Amino acid sequence: MSQGRLSSDDIARYSRHLKLAGFGIAAQEKLLQSRVLLIGAGGLGCPAGLYLAAAGVGTLGLVDHDLVEIHNLQRQIAHQTEAAGTPKVRSLGRALAELNPTVDLELHQVQVDETNVADLVASYDLVIDGTDNYTTRYLVADACHLARKPLVYGAIHQFEAQLSVFEPGNGPCYRCLFPQPPDPSQTPSCNEAGVLGVLPGVIGVMMATEAIKFLTAVGTSMVGTLVLYSALDQSIRQVRLARDPSCPLCGDTPSIVSVRREVVPCSAAPTVPEISPEAARALIGTDALWLDVRERHEWDICRIDGAELLPLGQLAPERLDHLNRQNPLVVYCYKGGRSARAVALLRDLGFDEAVSLAGGIDAWADRIAPDMARY
Repeated sequence: MSQGRLSSDDIARYSRHLKLAGFGIAAQEKLLQSRVLLIGAGGLGCPAGLYLAAAGVGTLGLVDHDLVEIHNLQRQIAHQTEAAGTPKVRSLGRALAELNPTVDLELHQVQVDETNVADLVASYDLVIDGTDNYTTRYLVADACHLARKPLVYGAIHQFEAQLSVFEPGNGPCYRCLFPQPPDPSQTPSCNEAGVLGVLPGVIGVMMATEAIKFLTAVGTSMVGTLVLYSALDQSIRQVRLARDPSCPLCGDTPSIVSVRREVVPCSAAPTVPEISPEAARALIGTDALWLDVRERHEWDICRIDGAELLPLGQLAPERLDHLNRQNPLVVYCYKGGRSARAVALLRDLGFDEAVSLAGGIDAWADRIAPDMARY
Protein backbone atom coordinates (compact mmCIF):
# COMPACT_ATOMS: atom_id res chain seq x y z
CA MET A 1 0.00 0.00 0.00
CA SER A 2 1.52 3.29 -1.11
CA GLN A 3 1.75 5.96 1.54
CA GLY A 4 1.49 8.76 -1.06
CA ARG A 5 1.57 12.13 0.71
CA LEU A 6 0.90 10.65 4.12
CA SER A 7 3.71 10.71 6.65
CA SER A 8 4.15 7.99 9.25
CA ASP A 9 2.65 10.38 11.82
CA ASP A 10 -0.34 10.94 9.52
CA ILE A 11 -0.86 7.21 9.17
CA ALA A 12 -0.84 6.81 12.95
CA ARG A 13 -3.15 9.76 13.58
CA TYR A 14 -5.70 8.92 10.87
CA SER A 15 -5.45 5.14 10.98
CA ARG A 16 -9.17 4.67 11.63
CA HIS A 17 -9.94 6.63 8.48
CA LEU A 18 -7.41 4.60 6.52
CA LYS A 19 -9.01 1.34 7.65
CA LEU A 20 -12.47 2.56 6.70
CA ALA A 21 -13.74 0.82 3.57
CA GLY A 22 -14.74 3.40 1.00
CA PHE A 23 -12.54 6.10 2.56
CA GLY A 24 -8.91 5.05 2.95
CA ILE A 25 -5.73 6.82 1.93
CA ALA A 26 -7.19 8.53 -1.14
CA ALA A 27 -9.88 10.34 0.84
CA GLN A 28 -7.50 11.23 3.66
CA GLU A 29 -5.06 12.76 1.20
CA LYS A 30 -7.86 14.90 -0.20
CA LEU A 31 -8.63 16.18 3.30
CA LEU A 32 -5.00 16.98 4.00
CA GLN A 33 -4.85 19.03 0.80
CA SER A 34 -8.12 20.86 1.43
CA ARG A 35 -8.67 24.42 2.57
CA VAL A 36 -11.90 25.10 4.47
CA LEU A 37 -13.18 28.49 5.62
CA LEU A 38 -15.30 28.40 8.77
CA ILE A 39 -17.31 31.59 9.18
CA GLY A 40 -18.49 31.90 12.76
CA ALA A 41 -16.58 30.56 15.77
CA GLY A 42 -19.66 30.07 17.92
CA GLY A 43 -22.22 27.35 18.53
CA LEU A 44 -21.99 25.77 15.07
CA GLY A 45 -18.38 26.70 14.37
CA CYS A 46 -16.95 25.12 17.52
CA PRO A 47 -18.08 21.50 16.91
CA ALA A 48 -17.59 21.78 13.16
CA GLY A 49 -14.07 23.14 13.64
CA LEU A 50 -13.11 20.51 16.21
CA TYR A 51 -14.17 17.61 14.01
CA LEU A 52 -12.66 19.05 10.84
CA ALA A 53 -9.36 19.58 12.63
CA ALA A 54 -9.50 16.08 14.08
CA ALA A 55 -10.29 14.66 10.64
CA GLY A 56 -7.17 16.24 9.16
CA VAL A 57 -8.38 19.08 6.97
CA GLY A 58 -5.11 20.64 5.86
CA THR A 59 -5.98 24.30 6.36
CA LEU A 60 -8.78 25.80 8.41
CA GLY A 61 -9.60 29.48 8.15
CA LEU A 62 -11.56 30.89 11.08
CA VAL A 63 -13.62 34.07 10.77
CA ASP A 64 -15.29 35.88 13.67
CA HIS A 65 -15.07 39.41 15.04
CA ASP A 66 -16.67 38.67 18.39
CA LEU A 67 -15.34 38.02 21.89
CA VAL A 68 -16.11 35.05 24.12
CA GLU A 69 -18.81 35.77 26.72
CA ILE A 70 -19.87 33.62 29.65
CA HIS A 71 -23.32 32.94 28.19
CA ASN A 72 -21.63 31.46 25.09
CA LEU A 73 -20.23 28.54 27.08
CA GLN A 74 -23.58 26.74 27.34
CA ARG A 75 -23.23 25.71 23.69
CA GLN A 76 -19.89 26.95 22.26
CA ILE A 77 -17.90 24.00 23.52
CA ALA A 78 -14.41 24.87 22.26
CA HIS A 79 -14.20 27.96 24.48
CA GLN A 80 -13.11 27.72 28.11
CA THR A 81 -14.22 29.86 31.04
CA GLU A 82 -10.87 31.61 31.19
CA ALA A 83 -11.27 32.64 27.53
CA ALA A 84 -14.07 35.06 28.40
CA GLY A 85 -13.26 38.47 26.96
CA THR A 86 -10.83 37.13 24.36
CA PRO A 87 -11.41 36.87 20.59
CA LYS A 88 -13.37 33.79 19.58
CA VAL A 89 -11.07 33.03 16.65
CA ARG A 90 -8.08 32.87 18.99
CA SER A 91 -9.92 30.76 21.53
CA LEU A 92 -11.16 28.31 18.90
CA GLY A 93 -7.79 28.36 17.16
CA ARG A 94 -6.09 27.43 20.42
CA ALA A 95 -8.46 24.49 20.92
CA LEU A 96 -7.93 23.24 17.37
CA ALA A 97 -4.15 23.55 17.62
CA GLU A 98 -4.14 21.53 20.84
CA LEU A 99 -6.32 18.88 19.23
CA ASN A 100 -4.33 18.61 16.01
CA PRO A 101 -1.14 20.69 15.75
CA THR A 102 -0.59 19.55 12.15
CA VAL A 103 -3.53 21.61 10.85
CA ASP A 104 -2.63 25.02 9.41
CA LEU A 105 -4.81 27.70 10.97
CA GLU A 106 -5.58 31.07 9.40
CA LEU A 107 -7.32 33.45 11.80
CA HIS A 108 -9.45 36.31 10.49
CA GLN A 109 -10.69 38.47 13.36
CA VAL A 110 -12.97 40.57 11.18
CA GLN A 111 -16.66 41.18 10.74
CA VAL A 112 -17.82 39.84 7.40
CA ASP A 113 -19.19 42.57 5.15
CA GLU A 114 -19.56 43.41 1.48
CA THR A 115 -16.01 44.82 1.33
CA ASN A 116 -14.16 41.69 2.47
CA VAL A 117 -16.34 38.62 1.94
CA ALA A 118 -15.17 37.97 -1.63
CA ASP A 119 -11.52 38.08 -0.59
CA LEU A 120 -12.19 35.85 2.41
CA VAL A 121 -13.73 33.00 0.41
CA ALA A 122 -11.44 33.30 -2.61
CA SER A 123 -8.58 31.07 -1.46
CA TYR A 124 -10.61 28.24 0.07
CA ASP A 125 -12.05 25.06 -1.42
CA LEU A 126 -15.21 25.03 0.68
CA VAL A 127 -17.00 27.42 3.04
CA ILE A 128 -19.01 26.58 6.16
CA ASP A 129 -21.54 29.17 7.27
CA GLY A 130 -21.91 29.01 11.03
CA THR A 131 -23.26 32.54 11.43
CA ASP A 132 -26.40 33.57 13.25
CA ASN A 133 -27.77 36.52 11.28
CA TYR A 134 -29.37 36.91 7.89
CA THR A 135 -27.24 39.82 6.71
CA THR A 136 -24.08 37.71 6.89
CA ARG A 137 -25.77 34.60 5.52
CA TYR A 138 -26.82 36.40 2.35
CA LEU A 139 -23.37 37.96 1.93
CA VAL A 140 -21.66 34.59 2.33
CA ALA A 141 -24.13 32.78 0.08
CA ASP A 142 -23.79 35.36 -2.68
CA ALA A 143 -20.00 35.46 -2.44
CA CYS A 144 -19.72 31.67 -2.55
CA HIS A 145 -21.99 31.37 -5.57
CA LEU A 146 -20.19 34.12 -7.49
CA ALA A 147 -16.80 32.58 -6.64
CA ARG A 148 -18.05 29.05 -7.47
CA LYS A 149 -17.32 27.81 -3.96
CA PRO A 150 -19.43 25.08 -2.32
CA LEU A 151 -21.22 26.23 0.82
CA VAL A 152 -22.33 24.17 3.80
CA TYR A 153 -25.20 25.99 5.52
CA GLY A 154 -26.70 25.40 8.95
CA ALA A 155 -29.07 27.28 11.23
CA ILE A 156 -30.58 26.64 14.65
CA HIS A 157 -33.63 27.97 16.52
CA GLN A 158 -34.66 26.91 20.02
CA PHE A 159 -35.11 23.11 19.57
CA GLU A 160 -35.01 22.93 15.76
CA ALA A 161 -32.40 23.22 13.06
CA GLN A 162 -31.76 22.88 9.36
CA LEU A 163 -28.82 22.36 7.06
CA SER A 164 -28.02 22.02 3.39
CA VAL A 165 -25.16 22.17 0.91
CA PHE A 166 -25.13 24.59 -2.01
CA GLU A 167 -22.88 23.83 -4.97
CA PRO A 168 -22.78 26.48 -7.70
CA GLY A 169 -23.82 25.03 -11.03
CA ASN A 170 -25.39 21.97 -9.43
CA GLY A 171 -28.81 22.50 -7.91
CA PRO A 172 -30.36 25.42 -6.06
CA CYS A 173 -28.62 28.20 -4.16
CA TYR A 174 -29.43 29.77 -0.81
CA ARG A 175 -31.63 32.39 -2.46
CA CYS A 176 -33.72 29.69 -4.11
CA LEU A 177 -34.55 28.55 -0.59
CA PHE A 178 -34.84 32.03 0.94
CA PRO A 179 -35.39 34.64 -1.81
CA GLN A 180 -35.75 37.46 0.71
CA PRO A 181 -34.80 37.86 4.36
CA PRO A 182 -37.69 37.02 6.68
CA ASP A 183 -39.41 39.56 8.87
CA PRO A 184 -37.09 39.91 11.89
CA SER A 185 -40.11 40.06 14.18
CA GLN A 186 -40.87 36.47 13.16
CA THR A 187 -37.31 35.23 13.67
CA PRO A 188 -36.06 36.19 17.14
CA SER A 189 -32.37 35.72 17.82
CA CYS A 190 -30.87 33.24 20.28
CA ASN A 191 -30.63 36.17 22.69
CA GLU A 192 -34.41 36.51 22.75
CA ALA A 193 -35.63 33.01 21.93
CA GLY A 194 -32.97 30.88 23.60
CA VAL A 195 -31.50 27.66 22.21
CA LEU A 196 -30.97 24.15 23.55
CA GLY A 197 -27.24 23.94 24.26
CA VAL A 198 -26.64 20.58 22.58
CA LEU A 199 -28.48 21.53 19.38
CA PRO A 200 -25.62 23.42 17.68
CA GLY A 201 -23.37 20.49 18.59
CA VAL A 202 -25.61 18.09 16.68
CA ILE A 203 -25.88 20.35 13.64
CA GLY A 204 -22.25 21.49 13.73
CA VAL A 205 -21.11 17.87 13.55
CA MET A 206 -23.54 17.23 10.69
CA MET A 207 -22.10 20.26 8.87
CA ALA A 208 -18.58 18.91 9.36
CA THR A 209 -19.79 15.57 8.00
CA GLU A 210 -21.14 17.25 4.87
CA ALA A 211 -17.87 19.12 4.38
CA ILE A 212 -15.84 15.92 4.67
CA LYS A 213 -18.15 14.05 2.29
CA PHE A 214 -18.00 16.84 -0.28
CA LEU A 215 -14.23 17.24 -0.13
CA THR A 216 -13.60 13.51 -0.43
CA ALA A 217 -16.49 12.62 -2.78
CA VAL A 218 -17.59 9.95 -0.30
CA GLY A 219 -21.28 9.26 0.28
CA THR A 220 -24.26 11.29 -0.86
CA SER A 221 -23.99 15.03 -0.42
CA MET A 222 -26.96 17.05 0.77
CA VAL A 223 -26.70 19.28 -2.30
CA GLY A 224 -30.28 20.00 -3.33
CA THR A 225 -31.66 18.72 -0.03
CA LEU A 226 -32.78 20.59 3.07
CA VAL A 227 -32.34 18.57 6.26
CA LEU A 228 -34.75 19.46 9.07
CA TYR A 229 -33.95 18.31 12.60
CA SER A 230 -35.96 18.51 15.83
CA ALA A 231 -34.30 17.81 19.15
CA LEU A 232 -37.67 17.35 20.86
CA ASP A 233 -38.44 14.06 19.14
CA GLN A 234 -35.10 13.36 17.41
CA SER A 235 -36.83 13.51 14.04
CA ILE A 236 -34.93 14.14 10.83
CA ARG A 237 -36.70 15.00 7.59
CA GLN A 238 -35.25 15.61 4.16
CA VAL A 239 -36.90 17.98 1.70
CA ARG A 240 -35.80 18.08 -1.91
CA LEU A 241 -35.00 21.56 -3.19
CA ALA A 242 -35.31 22.74 -6.77
CA ARG A 243 -33.42 25.50 -8.51
CA ASP A 244 -35.60 28.54 -9.15
CA PRO A 245 -35.23 29.71 -12.79
CA SER A 246 -36.18 33.22 -11.65
CA CYS A 247 -33.68 33.29 -8.78
CA PRO A 248 -31.78 36.61 -8.79
CA LEU A 249 -28.53 34.80 -7.97
CA CYS A 250 -28.50 31.49 -9.86
CA GLY A 251 -31.51 31.86 -12.17
CA ASP A 252 -31.60 32.02 -15.94
CA THR A 253 -31.17 35.81 -15.94
CA PRO A 254 -29.47 36.64 -12.64
CA SER A 255 -29.57 40.22 -11.42
CA ILE A 256 -26.99 39.73 -8.68
CA VAL A 257 -23.59 39.83 -10.35
CA SER A 258 -21.54 41.18 -7.45
CA VAL A 259 -21.68 40.97 -3.69
CA ARG A 260 -24.08 43.43 -2.15
CA ARG A 261 -25.29 44.02 1.35
CA GLU A 262 -28.80 42.73 1.98
CA VAL A 263 -30.42 45.27 4.28
CA VAL A 264 -31.84 43.27 7.16
CA PRO A 265 -32.82 45.39 10.17
CA CYS A 266 -31.82 43.88 13.49
CA SER A 267 -35.36 44.46 14.64
CA ALA A 268 -38.65 45.15 12.95
CA ALA A 269 -39.66 47.27 15.91
CA PRO A 270 -41.31 50.60 15.06
CA THR A 271 -39.97 53.91 16.29
CA VAL A 272 -41.71 54.70 19.58
CA PRO A 273 -40.97 56.86 22.63
CA GLU A 274 -38.32 55.34 24.87
CA ILE A 275 -37.26 55.91 28.45
CA SER A 276 -33.77 55.30 29.79
CA PRO A 277 -33.24 52.92 32.70
CA GLU A 278 -32.20 55.86 34.88
CA ALA A 279 -35.32 57.87 34.07
CA ALA A 280 -37.49 54.80 34.54
CA ARG A 281 -36.01 54.19 37.98
CA ALA A 282 -37.23 57.64 39.02
CA LEU A 283 -40.80 56.49 38.30
CA ILE A 284 -40.67 53.74 40.93
CA GLY A 285 -43.04 54.63 43.76
CA THR A 286 -45.18 56.88 41.56
CA ASP A 287 -48.43 56.01 39.79
CA ALA A 288 -46.48 54.66 36.82
CA LEU A 289 -47.47 51.19 35.61
CA TRP A 290 -44.94 48.57 34.51
CA LEU A 291 -45.69 45.96 31.85
CA ASP A 292 -43.40 43.02 31.03
CA VAL A 293 -44.10 41.65 27.54
CA ARG A 294 -41.60 38.77 27.69
CA GLU A 295 -42.56 35.10 27.98
CA ARG A 296 -43.28 33.34 31.26
CA HIS A 297 -39.99 31.42 31.25
CA GLU A 298 -38.09 34.70 30.94
CA TRP A 299 -40.15 36.25 33.74
CA ASP A 300 -39.16 33.32 35.97
CA ILE A 301 -35.48 34.19 35.49
CA CYS A 302 -35.72 37.84 36.48
CA ARG A 303 -38.23 40.68 36.59
CA ILE A 304 -38.65 44.25 37.75
CA ASP A 305 -40.58 44.42 41.02
CA GLY A 306 -44.11 45.71 40.58
CA ALA A 307 -44.36 44.81 36.90
CA GLU A 308 -47.25 42.87 35.40
CA LEU A 309 -46.53 40.03 32.98
CA LEU A 310 -48.43 40.13 29.68
CA PRO A 311 -46.52 38.46 26.81
CA LEU A 312 -46.53 40.34 23.52
CA GLY A 313 -48.49 37.61 21.77
CA GLN A 314 -51.28 37.94 24.33
CA LEU A 315 -51.54 41.72 24.14
CA ALA A 316 -55.22 42.17 23.29
CA PRO A 317 -57.63 45.04 24.11
CA GLU A 318 -59.77 42.92 26.42
CA ARG A 319 -56.72 42.13 28.56
CA LEU A 320 -55.90 45.81 29.07
CA ASP A 321 -59.17 47.13 30.47
CA HIS A 322 -57.86 47.15 34.05
CA LEU A 323 -55.00 49.52 33.17
CA ASN A 324 -55.47 53.27 33.56
CA ARG A 325 -54.76 54.87 30.19
CA GLN A 326 -53.80 58.18 31.83
CA ASN A 327 -50.98 56.73 33.93
CA PRO A 328 -47.38 56.55 32.71
CA LEU A 329 -46.79 53.03 31.38
CA VAL A 330 -43.27 51.60 31.18
CA VAL A 331 -43.12 48.57 28.89
CA TYR A 332 -40.08 46.31 28.79
CA CYS A 333 -38.81 43.07 27.28
CA TYR A 334 -35.33 41.57 27.05
CA LYS A 335 -33.58 44.05 24.76
CA GLY A 336 -36.28 46.47 23.63
CA GLY A 337 -37.56 45.03 20.35
CA ARG A 338 -40.75 43.43 21.62
CA SER A 339 -41.51 46.30 23.97
CA ALA A 340 -41.30 48.77 21.08
CA ARG A 341 -43.88 46.76 19.14
CA ALA A 342 -46.03 46.57 22.25
CA VAL A 343 -45.86 50.34 22.79
CA ALA A 344 -46.91 50.96 19.18
CA LEU A 345 -49.95 48.74 19.75
CA LEU A 346 -50.74 50.28 23.13
CA ARG A 347 -50.62 53.81 21.77
CA ASP A 348 -53.02 52.80 19.02
CA LEU A 349 -55.34 51.63 21.81
CA GLY A 350 -55.22 54.94 23.65
CA PHE A 351 -52.30 54.43 26.03
CA ASP A 352 -50.68 57.73 25.10
CA GLU A 353 -48.25 57.62 28.05
CA ALA A 354 -46.76 54.22 27.11
CA VAL A 355 -42.99 54.18 26.61
CA SER A 356 -40.47 51.43 25.88
CA LEU A 357 -37.62 50.79 28.31
CA ALA A 358 -34.50 51.41 26.23
CA GLY A 359 -32.31 48.31 26.13
CA GLY A 360 -34.90 46.26 28.00
CA ILE A 361 -34.37 44.43 31.26
CA ASP A 362 -30.84 43.59 30.14
CA ALA A 363 -29.93 47.30 30.25
CA TRP A 364 -31.80 47.64 33.55
CA ALA A 365 -29.69 44.87 35.08
CA ASP A 366 -26.51 46.37 33.68
CA ARG A 367 -27.12 49.95 34.81
CA ILE A 368 -29.64 49.84 37.66
CA ALA A 369 -29.73 46.38 39.26
CA PRO A 370 -26.29 44.73 38.93
CA ASP A 371 -27.31 41.89 41.26
CA MET A 372 -30.22 40.89 39.02
CA ALA A 373 -29.92 37.54 37.24
CA ARG A 374 -29.07 37.95 33.55
CA TYR A 375 -29.54 35.61 30.64
